[in-house]
Amino acid sequence: MVEPCDWLLKLLTWMSPAYPVGGFAFSHGLEWAVETSDVGNRGDLESYIGAALEKGGGWSDLVFLAASWRAARTDDADALDDVADLAAAWRGSAETALESRHQGAAFARATCAAFPGTPLDALAQRRGDEIAFPVAVGAAMAGAPLEAALIAFAQAFAANLVSAGVRLIPLGQTDGLLALAALAPIVTRAAHVAQEAPLDMLSTSALRIDIASMRHETQYTRLFRS
Repeated sequence: MVEPCDWLLKLLTWMSPAYPVGGFAFSHGLEWAVETSDVGNRGDLESYIGAALEKGGGWSDLVFLAASWRAARTDDADALDDVADLAAAWRGSAETALESRHQGAAFARATCAAFPGTPLDALAQRRGDEIAFPVAVGAAMAGAPLEAALIAFAQAFAANLVSAGVRLIPLGQTDGLLALAALAPIVTRAAHVAQEAPLDMLSTSALRIDIASMRHETQYTRLFRS
């Protein structure tokens, strides 16, 4: 059994912005939303990230993380591969697919090298670089409590988009912190609901975010890859 301080340290390390997954390069369509003035202030940024977490890609990621965590926890390789297949296909645009695949592959490489001994090792051997980010994280976090893993992932997702918003809008650092604080209840609520959400009930309805991501593919001047 993993000691509590061990799993907590791993969660803090793996979800840190310093962990080498390249999250800083992706804005999840936010760059286009700022370009078109859909997002122009802190309130808009909070609404955008909140929608992603409860109705969009952030929400589906949480459900996939929970499903992969359960499969890894019971050492069910077939179920884990099924989740990985579904998560790889569950994207609204080419750029969000790239975002998830790139970060998943980077997370798997770093984690298998520095923190071997998790179910992610076998998953990475089977799938190579074709692992969606939440599935890779869920497999690695099988030794941590599910709710803690979901909250850590949701907080990291929100923090990465807040950081992108601070640079794009632009906002001051204090406004960025205020946005992150305002999003805390949504982070907790989304993680709690995702903990019990079955895959066959999964759906998203953040269409404007999906459209922003599609438009971003042809945006003339870009700082981000998505």
